[in-house]
Amino acid sequence: MKTAEPGGLLPVGLHLRGRRCVVVGGGRLAHRRVAGLLETGARVIVISPEMTPALEALASGGALEWTQRPYELGDLAQAWYAVAATGIQDVDDAVAAEAEAGQVFCTTTNDPGHSSAVLPTVTQSEPITPPGVALVGGGPGDPGLLTLRGRQLLNEADVVIADHLAPQSVLASLSTDVLIIDASKLPQGRSMAQQQINDLLVEHARAGRRVVRLKGGDPFVFGRGMEEVEACTAAGLEVEVVPGVTSAVAVPAGAGIPVTHRGMAHEFVVVSGHLPPDHPESLVDWAALGRLRGTIVVLMGVHNAGAIAAALIEYGRSPTTRTAVICNGGLPGERVLTSELGQLATVVEAEDVRPPAVLVVGDVVSFADQR
Repeated sequence: MKTAEPGGLLPVGLHLRGRRCVVVGGGRLAHRRVAGLLETGARVIVISPEMTPALEALASGGALEWTQRPYELGDLAQAWYAVAATGIQDVDDAVAAEAEAGQVFCTTTNDPGHSSAVLPTVTQSEPITPPGVALVGGGPGDPGLLTLRGRQLLNEADVVIADHLAPQSVLASLSTDVLIIDASKLPQGRSMAQQQINDLLVEHARAGRRVVRLKGGDPFVFGRGMEEVEACTAAGLEVEVVPGVTSAVAVPAGAGIPVTHRGMAHEFVVVSGHLPPDHPESLVDWAALGRLRGTIVVLMGVHNAGAIAAALIEYGRSPTTRTAVICNGGLPGERVLTSELGQLATVVEAEDVRPPAVLVVGDVVSFADQR
């Protein structure tokens, strides 16, 4: 269905902060548009029976609203802007027709040239990097913390295999010719198997494509990056590794917490909390951590926060030690919750803390108390 004739476009920007924007569809096409809308601060409602894991993570974290059903006439009521992104011609046409009748500007992904709202065309830079694989650390989520080299590789990429913790707004800025593959691993939820990720890297690189594996934080800090390097190397492929700003340091810093401070903390330790302290496969020496005086930063520890606090106290850490839980660090909706170590489990439950969140234990948390 044609809602507008191409040509005669008026370049204009939309202030969408806090305004209702409806995206119909929950797949790869929708993911890219949602990422761009969230960057504007829009109130995003996604209407779809299913979602990509990355979109599901955004919904569970409160970044967007999910209406889990097919599109229905009337869904665009009170919307300022709409996106038809199901990839199903009849459905997208129906969304465009409702938008036209209701005077709501609409972008349709199956026929963008005839949309009433046409997004700017992104021109891919002339590649100077040869085909192959690059592991890029995307930082803690703020696109401004992505390195220059990482941005260059993304601009030249043919394929981007992305985690949900990578800066999502970067994906919205890529050319529509770039294949974006959602490789999210949701805590206690949907997850792409690591072997499948390895196979995709090798498959696309062997086909002569420039492949970027975009990860949150740094690829070698609890990111399984070395496993991906080994898989590519075994397949005869060269891999470039671009370090990223790790959330273990950046997220506390953004909340006003230095992980070290003269006269207060002369060491800091970063540990994974994805397994509880008493789990037989845990490699963390919690007894040693309980004896430390410095700062402990726990990643992936939300679900085991109570058990972690109990173990640290059991092995010598005072229950009055200052503790911070930083939710969605560096992103819209960031929350910094401070308490005593003995109250950590209560705070996590009472505040309905969900991943992603970074736990910080130590006297340095007192700086967040002063903000």
